[in-house]
Amino acid sequence: MSLSLSTAPVAEATPAATRVRAHWTDRLALALLGVAALALLCFVLAPIVMILAKSVQNRDGSLAGLAHFRAYLESPALLRSVWNSVWVSALATALTVPLAFTFAYALTRSRIACKGMLRNLAMIPLLAPSLLAAISFIFWFGNQGLLKPYMGETQIYGPLGIVASMVFATFPHALMILITALSLTDARLYEAADALGTSTLRKFLTITVPGARYGLVSAAMLVFTYAISDFGIPKVIGGNFHMLATDIYKLVIGMQDFSQGAVVSLMLLVPVAVTYYIDARAQRRQMALMTARSVPYVPRRSRRFDLSMAAFCWIMAALMVAVMGMAIYASFVKLWPYNFSLSLDHYRVGLVEGGVVDSYFNSLRMAIACALLGPVFIFSTAYLLEKTRGLDWLRGFVRLMAVLPMGVPGLVLGLGYIFFFVPAANPLNVMYQTLGILVLVTIVHYYASCHLTAVTALKLLDSEFEAVSASLKVPFYTTFLRVTVPACLPAILDISRYLFINAMTTVSAVVFLYGADTKLASVEIVNLDESGDIGPAAAMATLVVLTSAFACLLYYLLQRVLDARTQAWRQSGRND
Repeated sequence: MSLSLSTAPVAEATPAATRVRAHWTDRLALALLGVAALALLCFVLAPIVMILAKSVQNRDGSLAGLAHFRAYLESPALLRSVWNSVWVSALATALTVPLAFTFAYALTRSRIACKGMLRNLAMIPLLAPSLLAAISFIFWFGNQGLLKPYMGETQIYGPLGIVASMVFATFPHALMILITALSLTDARLYEAADALGTSTLRKFLTITVPGARYGLVSAAMLVFTYAISDFGIPKVIGGNFHMLATDIYKLVIGMQDFSQGAVVSLMLLVPVAVTYYIDARAQRRQMALMTARSVPYVPRRSRRFDLSMAAFCWIMAALMVAVMGMAIYASFVKLWPYNFSLSLDHYRVGLVEGGVVDSYFNSLRMAIACALLGPVFIFSTAYLLEKTRGLDWLRGFVRLMAVLPMGVPGLVLGLGYIFFFVPAANPLNVMYQTLGILVLVTIVHYYASCHLTAVTALKLLDSEFEAVSASLKVPFYTTFLRVTVPACLPAILDISRYLFINAMTTVSAVVFLYGADTKLASVEIVNLDESGDIGPAAAMATLVVLTSAFACLLYYLLQRVLDARTQAWRQSGRND
């Protein structure tokens, strides 16, 4: 596809008409930016403000001041939930980051075979709801688990199961960050160290670890935030072990105490805010790891080191497959643990005849809507921010709103949506408990990562495209559709795939917002497990995994086709 700009229509226009059209398109760009800012104000900032307002109100709407906060701080049970959430999340982080770092180190610093396969196996948890790990560990180590006889008096229900499930669920997220951090290495540093006779351990401590410091901090902050805000895992395998996320659910769903739920939500925001503050400080202190003179690092072959790294990676990959495979296998077992013959009863009786299979199709519809609508708004807004000019004060607000969801746990965001959409005075009240609000909250929940992806892709395009378009009086939307979108199509597809998979697997952001006809598969898994139907719960989780895997395959094929049509200029540039 050609990236040249057609100027034929412009040549026929009079100078006066050209000025009017350029003026009109500039106003249109700013108007669209204003619409995007208004949407982010309503659907990102307003729900969070509503939580703050609800936390100082009584049930009748009267002002309570700080009474709810004092009651919370005087409650030993709720304070115990804070401590449980912090230490469990810290332990999950302390286990996940070293394991992910070792795996990433093996992929980037060794000569092991099948690196692509190992990396894909390590990413398996991304295809499943986080609570699938909890279901799998119950089948492995629960009261009727296969390995329960080897557990003795140790129980998987509680902190042990929560930590193990968190490690499984967060491992690929940390791995992606650490692979990137370890890939940005200047080989000249190691060559200089070798010339000075530096030992392997000293090179690791003085070059490798400092170079990956920001990646380590970011991975740790991400894992801690994910663990402390996750709802599905402690709900399924937590037993009587209380955490902040489950407390919010009990206060809102069980006790209908929205004011106290708002207070607990704000408490959940505190550790998340601290982690992002630490991450921001580390980012400001991070120096560039690659320069124009850098030499890519190529690992040397070392038989003993490569064998040890290969052994570690294959063990981790086997554990990933074992956790995922157990849930899939259990969904076909006729009656666990008494009849291990394979059957489709959990799918036929538990899901279809049980009337819960509709939730799977609701999730599928929601995921498709997120994958189609989300990239349009996110990428268009990022384009208006990066490639147009004017209203600088508004741009700062839009940028802040775009990254704000990164620091808001899904459970808190969902509760804020209740407070914002439920009041009858809000004209958007008609969206409550519809599929539309589920699509909206899911896009907002994962907005920050998608926005950063879009901005990164746009920054790679030279601003000359817009400058030439302006000089030729070509409307910005023509440049956007004929140049920017084709050039950034890989990033747009990545955003679409990311939203689809997360829409299929999300629990926390939607658990408060569904209606009788809009219940989702991930929520139904929680309900099935709560009612003791763990077989059908595993069947539903398996459907989600297979759907996510099939979607990834379709996206891969689609990207291959579209790359051949729109990205040929990249390949020709490399050949030159």
